[in-house]
Amino acid sequence: MDASVVTYSQLKTMLSNRDVQLFDVRNPEEYQAGRISEAVNIPLGTLEESLQLSPELFQQKFEVKAPQKDDDNIVFHCAKGSRSLKALDIAHRLGFSRARHYKGGYAEWVEKEGK
Repeated sequence: MDASVVTYSQLKTMLSNRDVQLFDVRNPEEYQAGRISEAVNIPLGTLEESLQLSPELFQQKFEVKAPQKDDDNIVFHCAKGSRSLKALDIAHRLGFSRARHYKGGYAEWVEKEGK
C-alpha cells in the first residue's frame, strides 16, 4: 500500500471527521460541473505558485486556511488520478512531505456515491 495514496473509504472517514484539507486540481469548468463538496479548487497549472503564497494571501484567495508543511491531512484529487499525482510531486518538492492524493479521483467518487 502506497503511503501517499488515500482510498475512497479513508477519504470518507477524513471528511466525516472534518480532518482533511482537500484540494481539487482539475480545471475550474470541471470543478463547477461537479465536485466533492469540501474540496477547494486549485487548478494544477497554478498549484506551485499557490502553495508558495503567504498564509494570509492563500486564505484571501481560497477562503480556507493555508496548509502547513508538516500537515498530514492534505489530499489532492483530480478526475482519475494522473493530475493529482503530478500535484503530489509539486507539493512534495515544496516541502509538504506528508501530502497524499486520492487516486480514484472524482470519477471513482461519483461512482461510489451513486450521484
